[in-house]
Amino acid sequence: MESKMERMSSSVQSWVEEHKLTAIGGVWAAAVGASVAYSRRKAPQRATGLRLIHARMHAQALTLAVLGGAALWHYYGDASKKRRADELDYDFYSQLPPATDADGNENQRWSW
Repeated sequence: MESKMERMSSSVQSWVEEHKLTAIGGVWAAAVGASVAYSRRKAPQRATGLRLIHARMHAQALTLAVLGGAALWHYYGDASKKRRADELDYDFYSQLPPATDADGNENQRWSW
């Protein structure tokens, strides 16, 4: 029986798979907010423009890390490799057009 935490984790994972850009944008916005809040608390004398510049840089670094992790997950994930291998058909003859159409007439691509 699945625990509540496992079900929640799988539902979050499925939501992120469906809404990739929203998730990345949310991570970026949360990082900007957290960085501004942190710098406001640690260095209140710093100018607002400088705080925003630093917050943007921190958010970009975190976003790049998240994108890198997603790329690694996609590239090295076992489930995605198995799924892609099952969907692809490398048989040469399956790629050719049919020799006859639905009525039994010879396909023009095959007539010389």
